[in-house]
Parts: sequence; structure tokens; C-alpha cells
Amino acid sequence: MTREIKSSNGLKDFWVLINSPPNKDESTSKLAAERNASLTKPPGALGRLEELAIWYCAWRQNPNANILNPQVIVFAGNHGVASLGVSAFPQEVTAQMVLNFEHKGAAINQLCQVAGATLDVHSLDLEKPTKDFTKEPALSPEEFEESLTVGWNAVKQESDLLVVGEMGIGNTTSAAVLACALFGGTAREWVGRGTGVTDEGLALKIKVVEQGLERIKGESLGPLELFRQLGGREMVAMVGAIARARALKIPVILDGFICCASAAVLEKTTNGLLDHCVAGHLSSESAHVRILKLLNKNPLIDLNLRLGEASGGALAINIMKSALACHSGMASFEEASVSTKV
Repeated sequence: MTREIKSSNGLKDFWVLINSPPNKDESTSKLAAERNASLTKPPGALGRLEELAIWYCAWRQNPNANILNPQVIVFAGNHGVASLGVSAFPQEVTAQMVLNFEHKGAAINQLCQVAGATLDVHSLDLEKPTKDFTKEPALSPEEFEESLTVGWNAVKQESDLLVVGEMGIGNTTSAAVLACALFGGTAREWVGRGTGVTDEGLALKIKVVEQGLERIKGESLGPLELFRQLGGREMVAMVGAIARARALKIPVILDGFICCASAAVLEKTTNGLLDHCVAGHLSSESAHVRILKLLNKNPLIDLNLRLGEASGGALAINIMKSALACHSGMASFEEASVSTKV
């Protein structure tokens, strides 16, 4: 029998979403496709921008939609396995970077400004790292629910596009062990260099992931219980926010490997639960391409980023904005008095 996280009154809306998620509006999708076919361009000339626009309109139930209120949320948390030396940076950097976000000094601040997006930062008990997942569950059931709730409540109802990101020293290790537990394979296939560890550091990360997998070996655990056992507070909060966006029919741009590994828990729990999401970018973290293929997500950009903090997803906001600007702002052949015949 598979052991899974149990429902609670505090997460009633989350469980409703998991069991009965809303879907995009097919009638709106048809109307958006008809509009796209009428615009002053050869069929398919805007490539994937056309697909993105139609997809977005269908979720927003508006065949002439535009993106006016994009929201970026960065969640921060600390990891017990960081004490094992799996990162090139000390754990204090998490709190220091949160202050940098708040003082508008980080890359994500600049990218949000360019994209016209609001940025919200949520710290989750930075003074209390998760437990070392090689020895015991990373989070208690109560801590898991608290983090999920923080993410769920962080999404603004007026937002019309969401990007979630993370900050947490050691979280590429947690993402690697989670992805391996969800999809199989070896630790070596899932572990990357994260913040730039040496060969010796990489070998240590692989060993730590193997130890985490060994601890839960033989247990039949559902995706959310695996998440509790192996994940981090900021990772769980991202999933809460992505789920809330689905409940509100807000399209989501996924960020890098840590975000995608966390989001995969939703897809593994309910097939199709990430249909409202697109992959913002392909990062240089080695396992990111692997998990994107497993999730059937084609990244919008590939710029060799490996920063995290929602940077790649935020950069992709302008691609989505451009897709909708063309779709909803261009004239039709009839409106422009342009002939459709050669």
C-alpha cells in the first residue's frame, strides 16, 4: 500500500484542486485560433508565439487576452543536508540573498523591473533548516502543510501570469534526490554541480543523494510523501503556489531544475496537473534537460543560466508578453484591408 500525505481541513482547497483541477476553456481556444488565422501574417509565421498565445487565451478564457499583471514569487528555505558540505556556499548566504532581494540588488529584481512584474519574497523559517534527509524525513507533516499553505496564499488573485523561484543553499541536492525518487535512474544521472562545486564536491553530493534514497528504500511512498521526506520548505511552497495558480486559471512559467523537480510532484500526483505551465528556460544544471523531457515541456529559451531565484522564468515573461501583444494587437487582414490572395 502506498503511504501518502493525508488530507487536513487547513489544506481543503489544495486537495480539491488535486482531485478535480479546472482545465483550459476549449471554446476560447477555438476562438483564439480563429483570430490567429485572421491576422496579417502568413500562417505559422510567428512560430511558437502563436501556440503560446492560443494556450494562454484558453486558460484566461479570453480570446483577445493580454498580460498586464505578472507576478514573480521567490521562496527561501534552508536545508539540513547543507551541513554535509554539498554546496560551494555556506548556509548563511540564503538569508543574505533574501536581504539582497528586499534591497532590490539581485538579478531577479532587475529582470522583474524589465518585465513589469511584481516581485514577492517569502522566507520560510531560515533559522530552522530542514532535517538531514539521509537520516530522517526532511519535514514533519505539520511543517510540510505550513510550507504548502504559504505558497498557496502567496498567489495574488489579480495576477495573470505567475513565475515561482527559490533560494536555498543545498537545494539542488534535495531536487536531485526528489527527481531520482520520482522518476528512477541513478544518483549520478540526477546530481549536478549546482552553485559550482568541485569534482570532489560533486562526488559528495552523489553520495548524499544515494544515502537519502537508501533510507527510504523498500517503502511505498506516494509523490507528496516523497516530497515531505526529501524536499525543502521553499520547494514545497513553490508547489503550493503552482497549484493555487491552477485553481485560479493563471498560467505559470516554470523556472530551473529545482522548480521543475518540485513541480513534478504535482504531475506525478495527478496526470495533467502541469498543463497550465510552460518551461521558461533550459538551465545549465545537467539534469534539467532530463526532467523537462520527462515532463514533456519544451523550454522557451536556452541561455546557459544557472542562477535560480526565478531568473530564467522572469526572463521568459517578455516572450509571453510579446506573444499576446502580437495576438491581441495585430490587425486582421480585413481590418487592414490587406488581400489574403496572391
